[in-house]
Amino acid sequence: MDSIENGKTAAIIAEYNPFHNGHMLHIARTKERTGATCIVVIMSGQFVQRGDCAICDKFSRARMALEGGADLVLELPLPFACAGAERFALGGTGMTDALGCVDYLSFGMECDSEEQLIRTACAVSDEAIKPELDRLLAGGMTFAAARTEAVRSVYGDAAADVLCMPNNALAVEYIRALKRLDSRIEPVGIRREGAVHDSWELSGDIASATAVRHMLVDGRLDEAGRYIPAFTRITLGEQMKEGKAPADLRRCERAILSRLRSMTREQLARLPDISEGLENRIFDCARSACSLEELYDAIKTKRYSHARIRRIILSAFLGLRAEHADRVRYLRLLGMNERGRRLLSWAKPKLPVISSYRQAMGLPQEARNHYLLESHAGDLWGLMTPTVQPCGADMTSKLIVL
Repeated sequence: MDSIENGKTAAIIAEYNPFHNGHMLHIARTKERTGATCIVVIMSGQFVQRGDCAICDKFSRARMALEGGADLVLELPLPFACAGAERFALGGTGMTDALGCVDYLSFGMECDSEEQLIRTACAVSDEAIKPELDRLLAGGMTFAAARTEAVRSVYGDAAADVLCMPNNALAVEYIRALKRLDSRIEPVGIRREGAVHDSWELSGDIASATAVRHMLVDGRLDEAGRYIPAFTRITLGEQMKEGKAPADLRRCERAILSRLRSMTREQLARLPDISEGLENRIFDCARSACSLEELYDAIKTKRYSHARIRRIILSAFLGLRAEHADRVRYLRLLGMNERGRRLLSWAKPKLPVISSYRQAMGLPQEARNHYLLESHAGDLWGLMTPTVQPCGADMTSKLIVL
């Protein structure tokens, strides 16, 4: 085996919901581009950034990642996994930096070079755009749209157009987060191939995770098989046979509405991403809406995107509060192979590394509370699977070792 100490390590922040051919290609391209001998993945757990549940559990997805070329899989904590791009990126890069052995952060991009992303990241961080940003926000634009147009007004179309593509926009946040952390990690962009993010378009043997999920929810595993590696298909098939996949948030629709109707305005005001009295709008809409889609549509305005509303509603159900996303408190292992084990033994992490309930209970109180929050969310995820799952899986599931 290559020397871990003398080799390079690249990290990828991902959801793998589920792991598909495009993800495997990204890992391969990352190794080619960086020469990395070890791949670390920071992966979302049972819930994901679009304000939804993951289609199958995090340990199954960690196994897919390892079989697809990763060596070490860590869990991105819930408060960051279910956050907007800036906080999602800050949590993931913070973990990557805290591991203490990563040389590169690899991400997908639609543009041609990291230089374009770096220039746009500088533009986004420039105080010169703030007056125009504030003016556009006051006019009712969403933050993402207002920021893009503010960048356009100061830096021109080239910088602003970078922000119009989803992978680019997240890549810009990764670069900004690395700078904010004063990290030595080098950002590396891998041009996305095949179907674009969140697209229903099918391109050769690469489809977006969105398209694959819809096939799985419709029971079309055979059709999805063209766009996922054989090991993903096997794992998903086993999970579906056992009634553990595909998970669907709609199975908890009444429970989510019940939770919202039982919350006070003051409790709603403590949720992540709440501002400008949005809690009052949610409070009122929750009392008239009779479905989740009706609730999302009733709350949504030009100012608040559908994705942001979904994340806020999910946060309410899971018990997340704004203060939970202040910082990452530990590094939780989900899976590793021999190369990953050797990397971990050589690394000098800046945060505690845990892989079991016993280790979690040995952490300081605030970190223990975050672990228990994650476990509680896992119990609620178990209500979203075809067959209801018992509580406690998050505490009793074993580390995946290949």
